[in-house]
Amino acid sequence: MTKNDIDLIGHLMRRAGFGATLPELECLASKGYEAVVEDLISPDLSTSTGMSNDLIRRYHPEHSGMMGQHAPGSNWMYSLISTERPLHEKMTLFWHNIFATGYAKIIQGKVLYDQIRMFRRLGMGNVKQILIELAKDPAMIIWLDNQDNHKGSINENFGRELLELFSMGVGNYSETDIKECARAFTGWSIANTEYNQLRTMRDSIWPYGRLGWHFEFKEDDHDDQEKEFLGHKGYFDGQDIIGIICEQEATAHFIARHLYHFFVADEPPVPQWPYQQPRDPSAIALLSQAYFDSNYDISSMLRVLFNSDFFKSRDIWFEKIKSPAELVVGVLRMSGEFDKPRREIGDRNAQTSFMGQYLTSPPSVEGWHQGQEWIDTGTLFERINFSSSQFGDLNKTGTKAMIDRIMEAIDEKDSPEDLVSRCLDELGSISISEDTRSSLIGLAAASDSVHRSNGGRTSMVSQLLQMIVVTPEFQRS
Repeated sequence: MTKNDIDLIGHLMRRAGFGATLPELECLASKGYEAVVEDLISPDLSTSTGMSNDLIRRYHPEHSGMMGQHAPGSNWMYSLISTERPLHEKMTLFWHNIFATGYAKIIQGKVLYDQIRMFRRLGMGNVKQILIELAKDPAMIIWLDNQDNHKGSINENFGRELLELFSMGVGNYSETDIKECARAFTGWSIANTEYNQLRTMRDSIWPYGRLGWHFEFKEDDHDDQEKEFLGHKGYFDGQDIIGIICEQEATAHFIARHLYHFFVADEPPVPQWPYQQPRDPSAIALLSQAYFDSNYDISSMLRVLFNSDFFKSRDIWFEKIKSPAELVVGVLRMSGEFDKPRREIGDRNAQTSFMGQYLTSPPSVEGWHQGQEWIDTGTLFERINFSSSQFGDLNKTGTKAMIDRIMEAIDEKDSPEDLVSRCLDELGSISISEDTRSSLIGLAAASDSVHRSNGGRTSMVSQLLQMIVVTPEFQRS
């Protein structure tokens, strides 16, 4: 096991998970890169030490009840922090940004969290199944008004977004295709479809929490006449339409480009895709082929992606700016603040929103624009304060353990350069620019001249960690 092996695993865990500490990376690297990829895709949870969901609900009754707009995001954030399946949980973020559904219109936290659970359950599987379940999802039905899509009086909202933002992208279908798609999804609704009823009925009162809505197919409201969609004719329903969509080259290309954008390197916002070529067309072609070879399987596409040369290339390391959720979750997994459910999870969820990403409340049906748009003067201030505060608090079990490991690994003879390198390795094998390294070494040298006692060196290590986590490189993955 070489330093290069650990560095590569560090890159994998930042992208396919939320980062990892040096001991975790060393353990993973001993298995070999391809074995780690397989473990991420198909984790063995037979020896899981995680807390069961029913016990978590006892710690978080106010979140589990889903009585307000903050509860579903806070509940989900604890899952992101505590998960033993980081890639599966990260895929919930992936799908949430594509199939963006928000509280502002739904006004029902329970169904939003049920949607997240659906992404968790199906998000690594078959695209066709994911789209079918999405079309039946109560939160999506209300979000895109399919309860108002009736035989003889269609509402095109869901059909349009299914084609434009969820599967194929602009330029690969006609306005007629949108109308025929909408006809196929007539009758796909939920019980009690009058919107004013949705606000007042089918809910219990505190302390029993909110009741989840459920999908209902209303056969008498379904247009069962012949339709023509993307060159196919037949008596199509919604499942038939999704089957045709999944057969399209445009769909393979669309899903591949999303995966590349999320895990490899930033692409422009989706509305620009019809007019701007992918950053790496050969990578998109490879992922698109995996889509068809596997019969639309996301896990197979990810296996190809993570084992590819374009993913392993150092040219893309530390290039992607972490989303607020990725940053907050990654830091909290290292700092160990949530070794069990705590009330403060709501505060951390709020801090994520201050950085520009309010979980379960995306700004529009397009989700969040990513990359450089995550950073402005206000959000950068929040990111820096949050990261440094977590690694400056020695009461955090993970932070204290990290400092203890660094202290055990160094001695009085080690140079400031050695100390900086050890801190960078401990935070997940972080690579930094020479300018950044020079600044950190200068800080370590100045502090070392003042702090010679063991306690003093502990303080110096804590200061170094706080400085590293506010560097541009740590804010990236």
